[in-house]
Amino acid sequence: MNKFKVGILGATGMVGQQFVRLLEGHPWFEVAALAASGRSEGQAYGEVCRWRVSADMPAAVREMQVQQCQPEAMSDCELVFSALPGSLAGPIEEAFAAAGYFVSSNASSHRMTPDVPLLVPEANPDHLALIDVQRSRRGWQRGFIVTNPNCTVNGLVLVLKPLHDRFGLKTVMVTTMQALSGAGYPGVPSLDSLDNVIPYIGGEEAKVESEPLKLLGRLEGGGVQKATFTISAQCNRVATRNGHLESVTLAFEKPATVDEVVETLRAFTALPQELGLPSAPQPPIIVREEPDRPQPYLDRDAGNGMAVVVGRVRPCPVLDVKFTLLGHNTVRGAAGAAILNAELLAARGYLGTSVAGAIEGYQQMAQVNRELAEESMPAVNEVWASCD
Repeated sequence: MNKFKVGILGATGMVGQQFVRLLEGHPWFEVAALAASGRSEGQAYGEVCRWRVSADMPAAVREMQVQQCQPEAMSDCELVFSALPGSLAGPIEEAFAAAGYFVSSNASSHRMTPDVPLLVPEANPDHLALIDVQRSRRGWQRGFIVTNPNCTVNGLVLVLKPLHDRFGLKTVMVTTMQALSGAGYPGVPSLDSLDNVIPYIGGEEAKVESEPLKLLGRLEGGGVQKATFTISAQCNRVATRNGHLESVTLAFEKPATVDEVVETLRAFTALPQELGLPSAPQPPIIVREEPDRPQPYLDRDAGNGMAVVVGRVRPCPVLDVKFTLLGHNTVRGAAGAAILNAELLAARGYLGTSVAGAIEGYQQMAQVNRELAEESMPAVNEVWASCD
């Protein structure tokens, strides 16, 4: 099965390491090149990367030579994942796209650029049509840039999407409790974070208040007409390692009961699930009924870190409904999101034909597994019932 060869820009950082971890054994993609700063160029990845995201660095990348973040250094690849800092990513990603590479970026540089798709695949897959606009405006014959949103926004929009479609959103109030890993490594100094909550994350509130409006906007006339509801965000850094917890309060255009909100979230499925994309969680939203869930320590790895967990859904005496949600900030909120975007690009034919056989085979296998699971579920339920 021929896999699509990919590269990672910013491979030694925390998000870059998550890309490496999540792409190990991927059915469609194979890491063929790693790039980082000039300090690491020419050295083995295992020597220059302080591995932090799991027990062991994948063996396949340990001896891989680190390249510069330049198009000519990654000629074995067609698709590159960008884990670059926002302050550096803009011109580097544009150089790769102009050279014909497909760029799936986690960086903030192009998220609000009008001709660049800002994607949550379950929410706005139709925005991929902006790729043709982008190529036409910039004179790029083949390459393009696609981005995923801020780590806090990714989980928030996944939950807002089905509610906005059914009830219409008027107002969104969100207070975040964001993990230390969101600041990268080494992140927040220990003496600032221990026994403390930091009620400020530079630039974060502006992103949370603006990016969902593009994500949930309408594609129209070669651009996105942003959604018109209002978002107010307060963002805090708390002393958890991974997992962004968000307290959300909503006002709707149409009446909605708590039961209807829960039903809507539990029933939600979208194109990534229908296509059987390898990283798509089944289901994308998990609703828990315990009064003290979700919790980062217990729930951040739901759906291999790609699902969003919602709990404490209840009436709000000021607006309409309030709840708590949790998403894994470096998986669903970062590397995993960019990989899911690339899987959607591949399934929709934007990455060429070299991966087509792998995709078809994987989807056939996934369909067989789903059918087997449906057949065995009555017997599984009987076993569980006997344990009550």
